[in-house]
Amino acid sequence: MSEDKISSAVAQQQALLDPFFLAHKAVLAGWAAHLTATFQNGGRLFLVGSGPFAAIAGMLGQQFLHRQTLERPPLPAMALSTDTSCLTAVGNDRGFDRVFSRQVEALGRAGDVAVALTTSGRSPNVVRALRSARTKGLITIGLTGRGGGAVAPLADYLLDVASGSTARIQEAHLFILHLLAGRLEEAQASGG
Repeated sequence: MSEDKISSAVAQQQALLDPFFLAHKAVLAGWAAHLTATFQNGGRLFLVGSGPFAAIAGMLGQQFLHRQTLERPPLPAMALSTDTSCLTAVGNDRGFDRVFSRQVEALGRAGDVAVALTTSGRSPNVVRALRSARTKGLITIGLTGRGGGAVAPLADYLLDVASGSTARIQEAHLFILHLLAGRLEEAQASGG
């Protein structure tokens, strides 16, 4: 990869993140405060992501549960469908669009939080999971690209990254989630 391409990719990400954070800082602060309160009240976090976002959800679930940078008690968080037996059973018997919603129906409780990661906001399995989450009384958060698609009206907090590049959207989501994980660790370490 040439230096020009590297410089271009970095410039694209900077040009994307600066206006994003200006436009969404109140939403981010509200989301962080809500999630902190959720954990303090015994609630749980469910991360839902399809395709590459399944791996990002798994990594972030681990960082909430175990740690990102600070030693602290574990936070009750999990990525849905990291269990391949569940994934294939539900997919085969009920349809792939039910993979996440079936788990939300079984595990979710009012006051828990469901985070959906999707570039387009149109992934049927992610959209259906948010519908189930809302029915069960979970707080819903959507991290999407360009406007949020079908996820937008289902999200209590919507963080839509205005880009046509899947790579730039995924990078921005990862950055956002790392910021959130760090904020939650600081809150837990300071007792608030």
